[in-house]
Amino acid sequence: MTAPTERADAARNRLRILDAARRLLASDSSADLSLDTVAKEAGVGVGTVYRRFHSRAGLVYALIDDNETRFQDTFARHCEDRAPSAHERLRTFLHGLAQLVDANAGLLLLAESSVPAGRYHSAPYRRHHGQIAGMVAEFAPDVDTAYLADLILMAFTPGLFAFQRTERGWDLERIKRGLDTLIAGIGAEGKAGAQQPW
Repeated sequence: MTAPTERADAARNRLRILDAARRLLASDSSADLSLDTVAKEAGVGVGTVYRRFHSRAGLVYALIDDNETRFQDTFARHCEDRAPSAHERLRTFLHGLAQLVDANAGLLLLAESSVPAGRYHSAPYRRHHGQIAGMVAEFAPDVDTAYLADLILMAFTPGLFAFQRTERGWDLERIKRGLDTLIAGIGAEGKAGAQQPW
């Protein structure tokens, strides 16, 4: 049995609401995205927004999921076009993730403040964790891939990332170089571990 398809008007309203939320964030990155404000910007009733997203956190995570889909599509196309090694795939993935977090800083900070631990239970976090652990396992199979995936993803914690970009004044290239150093260290540890006579 197939899942019911979304009604055309409901799908249109969803897009209008998400586009309105993006416009509000683009005009003011600190916008609080109250559902009343988003409904007014989208030209729909506030009840429509509540029925669809239930809360501000629900709306924020829907926006994050939409951006995540685009990120994953771009990454998949890169891998199909070039068939890179696991090391290069991980590097590309983390660089792309840094750009995604930077471009969506306001949105991610809103999500973090709405549901402080919500990030760790979100679909994007679980997906990223599995992808990173899988790529690490390919070029460093003897390391604790699950732990390292969590450790790597800590670099993308919205509050920390925003602090590095604004308070420390670091540009994206510096962050990417730091991620490259981390990947190189994991690869070196994987090679050393493989040579240990456990």
